[in-house]
Amino acid sequence: MAEDGSAHAVVVGAGVAGLLAAHVLARSFGRVTLVERDALTGGAAGFRAGVPQSRHVHILWSRGLRALNELLPGVGADLEEAGAAVIGAPDQMRWLSPAGWFAGVRGTGYLSVSREVLESVLRRRVAASPVVTVLGRHEATGLDPVPGEDAVGGVRLRERGGAGREFTLRAALVVVATGRGSRTADWLLRLGYAPPAAERIDAHLGYASRYYRRPAAEPDWRAIYLQGNADLPRGGVIVPVDRERWLVTLIGQGEHQPPVEERAWLDFASSLRSGELSAALRGAEPLSDPVAFRATANEWTHFERAKRWPRGLLVTGDALCRFNPVYGHGMTVAALQAQALAAKVAGRAPGEIAARARAAQKAVARCPRAAWMIATGEDSRYPGTDGPPPGPLARMQQDYLSRVLVAANTDPVVSEAFFAVLSLNRRPETLLAPRVALRTARRRT
Repeated sequence: MAEDGSAHAVVVGAGVAGLLAAHVLARSFGRVTLVERDALTGGAAGFRAGVPQSRHVHILWSRGLRALNELLPGVGADLEEAGAAVIGAPDQMRWLSPAGWFAGVRGTGYLSVSREVLESVLRRRVAASPVVTVLGRHEATGLDPVPGEDAVGGVRLRERGGAGREFTLRAALVVVATGRGSRTADWLLRLGYAPPAAERIDAHLGYASRYYRRPAAEPDWRAIYLQGNADLPRGGVIVPVDRERWLVTLIGQGEHQPPVEERAWLDFASSLRSGELSAALRGAEPLSDPVAFRATANEWTHFERAKRWPRGLLVTGDALCRFNPVYGHGMTVAALQAQALAAKVAGRAPGEIAARARAAQKAVARCPRAAWMIATGEDSRYPGTDGPPPGPLARMQQDYLSRVLVAANTDPVVSEAFFAVLSLNRRPETLLAPRVALRTARRRT
């Protein structure tokens, strides 16, 4: 094993994006170190402070599940064995969209799973490789440059707890997958690289979630989703997780932030556009207190547009582009980015992979485009959204999508097309196909 790091890759962040990146790189590098600031208890599922959104509803759309199974064959079955459930959307749900109830139509499937269980299953699979070493309780503090070269040659780490010693971990390739709290732009600025362009659109949505024990006599639906609308921007979700639990998330925009106090939380649940979610909770046993999450802005730091980019650096996952979690796209995009990385490193030696880091960065950055379009297009509808207002073309797209949604509630052809786009199986422009547009034109909002 080369001590200079020439056959070594370091992945910073052991969330979904980091785990998948480490798995992909283990095929090409002699050694891969997966660095995580939180303590990791082997393969056991547990909350990590570095993933505060994990206590709220997570779904993995069918496109993401397919990507996971292609990257890690059989992992879908492992997840179901651990308590995840595949749910048909909207046919196995009670789903109230802004346009009305979905009824008698099918779309696609998604995996309902707690973030803790998902990460634990992935971590067991990835850490099983003899090439991968997991280094918990270590925090990255910066990038280590190669003297005299336009290149990154490692990462600075600080041990958390104890003496808190700092050291440099040398590597041919450093992948930053540090999530929403990423400081990559600051690290690059310290090395003399210009700040990358960034976009931010914040609709000020907030979440408050808690666990319930699944009732013995379950309703005739597997999940429920009540969306808000312009008149009442409040919603709620119930999904099954980990076999015996429901995860319930309440959603609100602007001044409609869901509370975390017990009585107020229940009152908020009762105030939604339908009483079905509140009725389902009546008599159900809560297993946790409500917890809040407010960091829901869409943010894209365009590292792929940088005029200068160092050899040996790649940014992926939420550290590159993060979305309002309400659309359920983050984990699916992370899986697609891992596939894009796999295509770029296949058959190449570590030195060549490091030298082609800019090409890999551009490939990874193409993956969020459709999810970004969906999330920002919808979030810009809300009054009080921070960010550039939609222009004439964007407003036309919003109006058309509103009519698509009306038709999708009851038209099986439009519903299938709509969910194919929402799940990232097809590109948004496929909703303009004649068979969809003609059926949409017959409906009125």
